[in-house]
Amino acid sequence: MFFFAFLWMVFSANAQFGNAPGSEVTPIHFSTEVEQNSDDVYTIKVTADMAENWHLPSQRLLGPDEMGPEPTEINFSFEDEAAYELVGETAEPEGIEAYDEIFKTDLKYFLESVTFEQKIKVLDSDAQLNLEILFSVCDDEKCLPQDQRYYTYEVVDGALAVVDNEKVELTESDSELKNELKVDIKNTKSYSKSLERSEEESSIWTVFFLGFIGGFIALLTPCVFPMIPLTVSFFTKSATNKRVGTMNAILYGLFIFAIYVLLSLPFHLLDSVNPEILNNISTNTTLNIVFFVIFMVFAFSFFGYYEITLPNSWSDKLDQKATSVGGIIGIFFMALTLAIVSFSCTGPILGSLLGGSLSASGGAMLLSFGMAGFGLALALPFALFALFPNWLNSLPKSGGWLNTVKVVLGFLEVGLAFKFLSNADLVENWGFLKREVFIGIWVVVGLLLTLYLFGKIRFPHDGPKQPLSKGRLMIATICLAFTVYLIPGLTNTSYANLKLLSGFPPPLFYSLYPTDADEGNGPLGLRAYHEFEKGVQAAKEQDKPILLDFTGWACVNCRKMEEQVWSVPEVYETIRDEYILISLYIDERKELAEDEKFTIERDNGTVKHIRTIGDKWATFQTLNFKNNSQPFYSLLSPDLELLNSPSGYESNSDNYLAWLKKGIENYNK
Repeated sequence: MFFFAFLWMVFSANAQFGNAPGSEVTPIHFSTEVEQNSDDVYTIKVTADMAENWHLPSQRLLGPDEMGPEPTEINFSFEDEAAYELVGETAEPEGIEAYDEIFKTDLKYFLESVTFEQKIKVLDSDAQLNLEILFSVCDDEKCLPQDQRYYTYEVVDGALAVVDNEKVELTESDSELKNELKVDIKNTKSYSKSLERSEEESSIWTVFFLGFIGGFIALLTPCVFPMIPLTVSFFTKSATNKRVGTMNAILYGLFIFAIYVLLSLPFHLLDSVNPEILNNISTNTTLNIVFFVIFMVFAFSFFGYYEITLPNSWSDKLDQKATSVGGIIGIFFMALTLAIVSFSCTGPILGSLLGGSLSASGGAMLLSFGMAGFGLALALPFALFALFPNWLNSLPKSGGWLNTVKVVLGFLEVGLAFKFLSNADLVENWGFLKREVFIGIWVVVGLLLTLYLFGKIRFPHDGPKQPLSKGRLMIATICLAFTVYLIPGLTNTSYANLKLLSGFPPPLFYSLYPTDADEGNGPLGLRAYHEFEKGVQAAKEQDKPILLDFTGWACVNCRKMEEQVWSVPEVYETIRDEYILISLYIDERKELAEDEKFTIERDNGTVKHIRTIGDKWATFQTLNFKNNSQPFYSLLSPDLELLNSPSGYESNSDNYLAWLKKGIENYNK
């Protein structure tokens, strides 16, 4: 059953959470001034002042692969190219340069305050000069989404000066499109309940438990398992007395736990209070493809074709340090040595945990809890066997079964890799990894895994062929049963809804089989509108309430709701017969038509450009419901009167049905 547990561990982190209603963080302020150097040469200075503990990335990435957070961009543009000339590049101070464990590269950033300088030569005093600043400010726990600031400069009284401070001129079209985006939701005071974070808390402890399972699986690998009796024996025999040896072994376990928790702390830099940036990360095509490649590399490492190890010099130096220092510090270095030596086995599992957390919207907190569970599972045996050394006699002997565990994990890595590739395919709508293709790949992986467990396939590090043990036979039978369970997913029947895997494969409507070409086709074949206005018009014409569904292509909990809750006959029939369904995808990357792109002004006077369909609906949700979590459901009358408190992820179909029925009851009143 660890097959399902491992899948769950990686992808249960995909719940998506939003800001507290009405919350907004503005930890940075920009200002600009112009300094005259000569008659026609000026220096434009742009100063950014950050709140305490916030920092601004440099304009330039230091790493060779250009990996890192979004760099700050200082972009000048001219109405007339012959009107101004940039003299050199935009200068910035030295700032802070440090190696970042998240991006595995050197980063440069600025604390408290920074001033950028650009020399400009004026060639035509009658033309305007425009400046756009693109930036993403971060603190120790999160990075806010990329934002913009704008300035306009003109020659005034013979000198270049700023004439518009952090504003852009909004066109009449911008105002009209913004008005269309903001609607009047009535009756909000009656149903002002905000979505609490209880589901997030639940998800955090779930990930902790599943991280523990991942750590337990890592214990059963050739790099870790043989270390248990050796290490415990070392502590119990080398100590001056039994009590000291036991305490040292427990301390060793505590250090193992602490090391894995500490490894997650730098990733809090990526976390964000703004869910739009989390959606951008979780649905980023490049990131998902990178994770696909990484998982495939991990898989073939587990198969035994090569090993992914950290440099031997690291472990040698740490081992020497542990021996020379001794005491508590020496025990810490011993724990750190174990973490490095065992990396070839634990690395792919940790990579799975990392990939699931960073590609999900749970963020760094989920990763920390997952790493805590992982570290606890690795640490417990060393402490427990030190307390009860007689238990060592009950441990199975090391042997070929340890390599079998690694190979099985390799097959799991292959299956998980295609989940990330599927995310990229869904977001970009490439259409090459439809639901049936995805499930077909899993069927092939399941068959190969079954054949391996039955001894029909061999890998480089497998030992001599031996009769099948009862344990291996049992696991092979479970894998075969799971593979058979997948097969109906290849069909166009009612059995194609594999509820045990809801949220993992592409949605049912993303299918190879021909479907109704109607634009409104939605989940489970339900009639759905993907334009809010069209849905409202249909509700008025049919005199039905609206189920407004804010969803996402790569939102796992959205798929779980559709395939586990919406598929329940009563729920399905209620949605189909009693409601007009409007499904708005907040991660749809398709660009709006040029005449539909627009800019909105925020309450603080800054602006945001709406460029994609996802931008439009994410902003629509934030403006009208002060929330940006997915899934997010709201029941409305055709006149946009709220009929019940909004709902998020609800795994209990009876509760969800009662919520729908209450909306109908209130509508009929």
